[in-house]
Amino acid sequence: MTAPGPRVTRQRAEIAAALGEEAEFRSAQGWHDLLRHQGSGTGLATVYRTLQSLAEAGEVDAVVGEGGETLYRRCGTTTEHHHHLRCRECGAAVELDAPAVEAWAAAVGTAHGYSRIDHTVELTGVCSDCAAN
Repeated sequence: MTAPGPRVTRQRAEIAAALGEEAEFRSAQGWHDLLRHQGSGTGLATVYRTLQSLAEAGEVDAVVGEGGETLYRRCGTTTEHHHHLRCRECGAAVELDAPAVEAWAAAVGTAHGYSRIDHTVELTGVCSDCAAN
């Protein structure tokens, strides 16, 4: 018998619904602000805990933004390991399949006697829409 997952509360359901409706990365504060604008009474601490839990479960992507703040969004197309190219201006993101990065990370680990290599690669730039403005 498997252990049950987190209890689905009203707050968790509101956060999951918001993640499903919005495509860009946002901080926990940004998700909290969006929820408040939608009339939710979900507290900021609950938003932080829920986003961290969802990220640990692989249900949302988490990246570190320019200021060092963690940003979250529901993964768009895949639950497999992948990377992002994220706009620093508007937060739009493209999911990247990067086999060369995967091979490089494995080779570096092997060269130094490491195994079970894990890595995070985040590319940021300014998307064409933001660059045009």
